[in-house]
Amino acid sequence: MPHLKRGDAKLYYEDDGNGPAILLTHGFVASTGMWDGQVEAFKDRYRLIRWDMRGHGRTECPDDQAAYGQDITVADMVAILDHLEIDKAIIVGHSLGGFMSLRLNVMHPERVSALVLQGCGPGYRSDDSRAKWNERVDGRAKTILEDGYKALGGAAEVPVSIQRSSQELAMAARGILAQVDAKVIDSLPHIDVPTLVIIGAGDSYYLQGSDYMASRIPGAEHVVVPDAGHGVNVDQPEIVNKAYEAFFAKAA
Repeated sequence: MPHLKRGDAKLYYEDDGNGPAILLTHGFVASTGMWDGQVEAFKDRYRLIRWDMRGHGRTECPDDQAAYGQDITVADMVAILDHLEIDKAIIVGHSLGGFMSLRLNVMHPERVSALVLQGCGPGYRSDDSRAKWNERVDGRAKTILEDGYKALGGAAEVPVSIQRSSQELAMAARGILAQVDAKVIDSLPHIDVPTLVIIGAGDSYYLQGSDYMASRIPGAEHVVVPDAGHGVNVDQPEIVNKAYEAFFAKAA
């Protein structure tokens, strides 16, 4: 299984298909398995690279909180593109992966040809809102350590994913899921690449954030998928793949 060594970490990734490159980043408590339906649907026309964030799936990371962070995660995404000699890609992210895709666009817009933001929000502008979010994140980390990640439940993308340890997931929560600044939400009006915002109609926690992003990103397409929750691409793969197919054809 392919891994890319990054200091003391070993990033797991999969590289399938040929054509315009698409980088797929999963959400919190998910992994590469959540993208099986998209890889199967598009690998005959596109090059699909999916990977496991630190603390998730088959990626190996040191037992050190300092090894986890949002900017570290962006650097990991760039390192994978560099390793595979991909100058620019369509960047697709689900939930936390969607937020990190936006952050990648903030820090390295030259690597982004288009964005797909699935079941995610843009973060928070105020310090108070970020502090409240981070309190919830710390609570999730404690629950993972005490009861295991399965105690969190989760949407359809979680059962099709694998995890290494509760300890690593808790560090990922505190290091990557926690909010640090307003760079992402402030960037929305300045995004100048084709963008698809897609979400399940039952994903109540992120519907408002999805609407907000679609209204702030110039020219963004917005798709709300019926009879789907947070794991929209697993709940309704045919509808999601149809939306992806139309968007990829224009963006590529």
